[in-house]
Amino acid sequence: MKFHYTDLEDCHSAKGVVIVIDVLRAFSTAAYAFSRGAKEILLVSTVDEALAFKSTIPNAKAMGEVGGLRPEGFDFGNSPTYINDADLSDLTMIHRTSAGTQGVVRSQGAEMMVASSFVVAKATAQYVLDLAVPEVTFVITGRSYNGGDEDIACAEYLEALLQGSQPDMNPFIRRVMQSRDAFPHLDPAQREFPLSDLDFCTQIDKFDFAMPIRREEGKFIMRALRTI
Repeated sequence: MKFHYTDLEDCHSAKGVVIVIDVLRAFSTAAYAFSRGAKEILLVSTVDEALAFKSTIPNAKAMGEVGGLRPEGFDFGNSPTYINDADLSDLTMIHRTSAGTQGVVRSQGAEMMVASSFVVAKATAQYVLDLAVPEVTFVITGRSYNGGDEDIACAEYLEALLQGSQPDMNPFIRRVMQSRDAFPHLDPAQREFPLSDLDFCTQIDKFDFAMPIRREEGKFIMRALRTI
């Protein structure tokens, strides 16, 4: 299997099977939302889109961030800490973030997409292995924001799994904890960046489902699919 790496600037050129990665925090938050009962997650580019869909889709709530902060009118921010305390049974979540969801909506050339983070890495790898494809492209969403080592680390972990290895998890956890995007979580005054998010986001292979994304009537819909 061949591997390619891209980011938000040129992911529009990615073809075939595309794995969009956002560890801190979009696709970790999404995984915890599924674990709390969310039926599906609609991925959008803008706050206005999110609020418009929220107002027209029954049993829908909006989650996400702009600059890391919860926008006005959103029910949740982009934090697994707060999502993990919520009952999201049978809800449609509308998700807008500055990196992760942008990687999805910009990857217009992808034939198949799956969102990933460390908490669903093994299940994601199994999903891709079951497709039996010769090439995979990773979209490193954090790199366009002068960070993203946590996303590169996740891609490298996935690459190892896809090659049949089971690497030591500790170096990958350290890279998340030492990444630029981890810094706000070390400041107790920043409530939208709880320290506990770092723990939630580094529970490697916690969930047994992948998060494939389908285009349905012009919308990007993500659902949990158990693979292991």
